[in-house]
Amino acid sequence: MLALFDLDNTLIDRNAGLARWARGFVRSRFLPQEAEPVICDRLSERAHPEDFVSLGEALGLSDAPGDLWHEYVDGIARSVRCFSGVREGIEALRGAGWTIGLATNGAGDVQRAKLAATGLAPLFDGICVSGEVGARKPERHLFEVAAAECGVSLSAGGWMVGDNPQTDMNGARAAGLRALWVAHGREWAHGLREPDVMVPSIAEAIEVLQGTGSRSAHLPGLCAAPL
Repeated sequence: MLALFDLDNTLIDRNAGLARWARGFVRSRFLPQEAEPVICDRLSERAHPEDFVSLGEALGLSDAPGDLWHEYVDGIARSVRCFSGVREGIEALRGAGWTIGLATNGAGDVQRAKLAATGLAPLFDGICVSGEVGARKPERHLFEVAAAECGVSLSAGGWMVGDNPQTDMNGARAAGLRALWVAHGREWAHGLREPDVMVPSIAEAIEVLQGTGSRSAHLPGLCAAPL
């Protein structure tokens, strides 16, 4: 069975890593403390080389945008951390015969730097990064490439595990995969079509895939659909 995972804020805590990197960057450049929320706001949804043109201008920096980008790539890779249970859980899934893939939006260099720094890269049968294939979740093509990188076809079915209702969950449905949403302290937005399963943490998402998800916690307004 195929299980595709999102990376940022699903397997790794990108939000905390970004805040950590921004704090260190501001201190290293002797910038005012008010620069921290500016950085986090500008890079909260995405980070690509072109974003550092406007960010450098907003911070009054004379660095070339390309230099700022490389500094960010190196720094954020060192700053992000895996959520609890990620490595052990993926290793257990692999041991149980699952095919494990990564389907992530983002620039190739920064996403692969995060994978290398966290030690996650060797755990995947295939890795698909939007910036390397010219398609972004929720586009079906990205899921097709992710499955192909794992040596399988979407026609065989499987799961998509992620934190984003639009890119991950809607993308999973468009690709014919079952959708497993990781809440990380959030509630499902009213009016959106619910995924197949909703759980509080990535560790519990992995338990669902292992077939032992009966104790998945039920958040207010959320549910865990039967497997």
